[in-house]
Amino acid sequence: MSLMNKNINKIAIVRLSALGDIVNSAIVLQFIKEKYPLAKIEWFTENSFANILNNLCEIDTIRTINLKKVKKEKNFQLLISTIKALQKYDNYDIIIDMQGLLKSSIVSRLLGKNTHGFDKSSIREPIASFFYKTTTSIPYQEGVVLRNCKIVSDALGFDIDRDMILNKKPIFNITKIYEHKKRSIAFVIGASWSSKIYPKELVCNVCNELKEDVTIIWGNEDEKERAEWISQHSKYAKVAPKLSLDELVSYISSISLLIGNDTGPTHMAWAQNIPSITLFGPTNSRMIYQTPVNIAIESPSKVNILKINKEDFSIKEIDVFTIVKIAKELLK
Repeated sequence: MSLMNKNINKIAIVRLSALGDIVNSAIVLQFIKEKYPLAKIEWFTENSFANILNNLCEIDTIRTINLKKVKKEKNFQLLISTIKALQKYDNYDIIIDMQGLLKSSIVSRLLGKNTHGFDKSSIREPIASFFYKTTTSIPYQEGVVLRNCKIVSDALGFDIDRDMILNKKPIFNITKIYEHKKRSIAFVIGASWSSKIYPKELVCNVCNELKEDVTIIWGNEDEKERAEWISQHSKYAKVAPKLSLDELVSYISSISLLIGNDTGPTHMAWAQNIPSITLFGPTNSRMIYQTPVNIAIESPSKVNILKINKEDFSIKEIDVFTIVKIAKELLK
C-alpha cells in the first residue's frame, strides 16, 4: 500500500549504511527526478558515508547522523541531541526508509508521520514495520536492487521496470579523469568480513592466468599488505594508489573490467555501467543486479540469506579458470 501522493515536493530518503547498500540504493534517484523533476530530495546517512553521496547530483541535501558513535560510546547526550535534531526537520511529503532496520525506522518516524517502508514479512527486523504509515510487500530474498526500486516506486506511485534498470545512466558523477594507454583491469580485494574475501594466492593466480595488467584496489593497511604481496608474486599485478571515495568512483568509471568480492567498491562498477565480476561465498547474487556485462560467480555453498553464516569460507572454492574465462569474454 502506498501514499499515491501526486503532490510530491519534498522527499526524505533514509539509507544510513553501508557503502554497498548505498550504492545499490542510489539508482532510484534518477527515476524519482524523471517522475518528479521539481521535488527536493534529502538523504539521511551515517557521517562516514556522506562523501559518496556528494557524487549524486539528484540529492538536494545530505543529512548526516552519528548513530554508530552513539552506540559505540553509549553517549546519552549525543543520542538526545540527535533526536532533537531529527525532530527539527519537517514538511516532508513522504519519508522512505530504504534500509528496513529498527534504527532506520525510528529515524524515519522522528522525521514525520508520512513514513513508508517494508511490511513485516519483507523485512529483516519485523518490528520496524510498526513505524510506517504505509508499506511495501516484496520477498526479502528478492534482489536488493529490485527491492530498492519497488519500495520507492510504491511510495511515489509510479513503476520502475527491468528495462529502466538495465538502461540506467551511470549513477555517480566523476570528478577526475583517469586515462589508460590500454585496456585496464582492477581487482577489489577487501570486504567487510574475512569470509567474503577471495584469498590473495588465488587473486595472484587470476592475474597470472589473465596475463593482463591488473591494478589491486585496497582500502586499509591490511588490504594494502595483501595487495603488495600479490604484486610481489605476480608480474601482472600492481598496487593502486591510496584513493578517496571520490577518486575511487572516478577510477572505477575509467576501467575496462572490475573483479572483486561482494563489497561496495565492486558494486560501483555496476553503478557506473562498467563490466564486472562479483565473487560470492557466504552471500549470493541477490546482492547485485546481473546484466550481460555484470556477472556473479557463486561458490558451491548453499546460502540462507535470512541467516547468513559468516564462517562460510567457501569463496576459496571458486575456480580461478572460471573467473579468467568470464573475464576474457567480458574484455572482448
